[in-house]
Amino acid sequence: MKTDVEKAARLSVAPMMDWTTKECRFLHRLLSRETLLYSEMVTAPALVRGGALHLLDHAPEEHPVALQLGGSDPAELAAAAKLGADAGYDEINLNCGCPSDRVQSGAFGAILMQSPELVADCVAAMGAVVDVDVTVKCRIGVDEQEPQDILPAFLDKIRAAGCRRVTIHARKAWLQGLSPKENRDIPPLDYALVHQMKAEFPDLHISINGGIATLADAKAHLDQGLDGVMIGRAAYHQPADILCAADPEIFGTGTVTDPAAAVLAMLPYIEDHLSAGGRLNQVTRHMLGLFAGRPGARAWRRKLSEEAHRDSAGPQLVEEALKLLDPAPV
Repeated sequence: MKTDVEKAARLSVAPMMDWTTKECRFLHRLLSRETLLYSEMVTAPALVRGGALHLLDHAPEEHPVALQLGGSDPAELAAAAKLGADAGYDEINLNCGCPSDRVQSGAFGAILMQSPELVADCVAAMGAVVDVDVTVKCRIGVDEQEPQDILPAFLDKIRAAGCRRVTIHARKAWLQGLSPKENRDIPPLDYALVHQMKAEFPDLHISINGGIATLADAKAHLDQGLDGVMIGRAAYHQPADILCAADPEIFGTGTVTDPAAAVLAMLPYIEDHLSAGGRLNQVTRHMLGLFAGRPGARAWRRKLSEEAHRDSAGPQLVEEALKLLDPAPV
């Protein structure tokens, strides 16, 4: 299925480990038809050496959807990118931003900010074997690097290798001294530098990521000239706040969606998931924040949190939880 991924990248939900699973993406797509969705990071070795092709599973309804890969070997990344494109993903994204120890030990993620030539080789190798966009998600720098100096050089290298879209997390990553969780909050945000990069690289499609928590914030960055905005934790914890109005507000199409209607639309998906041997909480854990800030939201969360793990739990439990909202959807 061919989609206008560049248009969809005007707003995207960030790839997040353990969160942006296929179940999560299916839910998010019910809230917004236009927003670009990303997989969790999948490592190239897991696909190429481990044969873990189940990690590429996704539903046709998820499109436009991008696969994020982790790796640092150009040939292996090319093979993984080919598998992803053959599986139907609309974009292949290279992770150059994740600061976890596990990622560092595999010589990929944010540590790649120190090796722009290698990243360029990876981008070129992937681009040579797929017909979909090959993109990069990066930080503004790592450790003692000076972002003003290294980020333009990094962008120049990957652009020369064929990358036309990049998402920049507007924080440094400290590979020494900060945990992955701390790296999401403690290094200061430098939005101005990302906007400066757009001015210096007008031909690049540049999305900004990091600390953006509302659609109004996203629109402000777009109005200032950036091509796209990627939202992570806010889109996961308060998906309705970010995604329900995204299509009319960000893309100028469609109408505001209803999270309660999305819940009802999830019921057949849940039935299929259970029939395939899955458990209810594998789906409903992504739905806990759907009604954040709304009367009855706590009761909704509690019902699902406390009971969805039970062997007998099924769609009826979700319907019961929905009735706890005030007022209950009709």
